[in-house]
Amino acid sequence: MSPRITLDQAIARAAMALAALGDDIEPRREAEALAAACLGVGRAGLVTRGELPLEPPLDDILERWTQRRAAGEPLAYIVGHRDFWTLRLAVSPAVLVPRPETELLVERALALAPARAAGEAPVSAVDLGTGSGAIALALASERPDWKVVATDRSAAALDVAQRNARANGLQRVQFLQGDWLAPLAGRRFDLVISNPPYVAADDPVLQADSLRVEPREALTPGADALADLASIVAAAPGHLAPGGWLLLEHGATQAASVAERLVARGFTHVRSHADLAGSQRVTEGQWPG
Repeated sequence: MSPRITLDQAIARAAMALAALGDDIEPRREAEALAAACLGVGRAGLVTRGELPLEPPLDDILERWTQRRAAGEPLAYIVGHRDFWTLRLAVSPAVLVPRPETELLVERALALAPARAAGEAPVSAVDLGTGSGAIALALASERPDWKVVATDRSAAALDVAQRNARANGLQRVQFLQGDWLAPLAGRRFDLVISNPPYVAADDPVLQADSLRVEPREALTPGADALADLASIVAAAPGHLAPGGWLLLEHGATQAASVAERLVARGFTHVRSHADLAGSQRVTEGQWPG
């Protein structure tokens, strides 16, 4: 019977296997994340266990998870969650893995929300194509007094989002199934926010290991990468209160095209904002008051 390896040795083995994924990841960090999830501890908990033998069932699980990650499956799908804003969100192949750059949408929504005096109606916001619920739940966690709605065409995605709302104690968010603004007949909002699909169907990036197992319908609208963005820009004024804002995440090279569409539709104060990598990632416009 071969001696059991220590946790530190298992992590080193995993990191070596993950190095094959290339420069897009930090192998040691991801190996530690897999080990922490496997043991049900935080990263700090790995330090105190480093020299201890890793029990065979856990060793086997960690090795299987490492093989899945080395094959390109997102880390979040393997461990079952992703941290976004201040929340821990469950994720599954029914939803995109929330990205750090999408937090810029949350920041801009909080900055643009109109002030409300005591006794006035609360700020209203809708997150279109909510997926895991990341944007809607982040806003609800920061502003418990807001009326937050989230829509998605996918029943499976809404199930994930609703479970995340319950897990984070944010059950006042309303979830509606339907395509973008379709479930919102007659309703107007101070903020309409969306991170829609914006990758052309023939873009080779969709074949990358990091994307090929995520839901394709959440990544691409088809041949025209701007199709869903254009649809939302066209329809949003019918659901915006006077002076309300439309905020859109888009591809790193699409800011000018999205801004042009907003201006042509009649939006004012149109401007784009860069993410932490310096890419113009969010464009916003105000509907005239």
